[in-house]
Amino acid sequence: MDAVNALEPHYAWLALGLVLAVGEMAIPGVFLIWMAGAALVTGLVAWVVPIGLPVQIVLFALLSILAVFGGRRYLASHPVVSADPNMNLRGERVIGETVMVTQAIEGGQGRVRLGDGEWLARGADCPVGTRLKVVGHDGTVLMVAPPT
Repeated sequence: MDAVNALEPHYAWLALGLVLAVGEMAIPGVFLIWMAGAALVTGLVAWVVPIGLPVQIVLFALLSILAVFGGRRYLASHPVVSADPNMNLRGERVIGETVMVTQAIEGGQGRVRLGDGEWLARGADCPVGTRLKVVGHDGTVLMVAPPT
């Protein structure tokens, strides 16, 4: 316990900054990283300028507020663009793919093979073995049409 009590405050701020940064990596939410930056800046200021603990706490609080709101404002005006916007939208990803009818489409409904799986399909009546193109989806049901 004596080692913790003997710890210089600036080392505690730097350690808190690193812990918050690791927390942001473990639980990403673009929130803790701003507080981590505030803790690191507070630690550096406390290392260079001899200020008391109450001033350090106020500095950390002010820097945290400024960093969080400034960071959120920056991210709102500069959104992160996904390299693959349809990554988790499997129905959107298959539009344009060619499928083969595995269960005849009768009355507008049947089954088609796409990759290694079968999907429910809606479209014009077609016999088994017909190649069709996916033109849309309704949940997990593919909308198919003859290729153009």
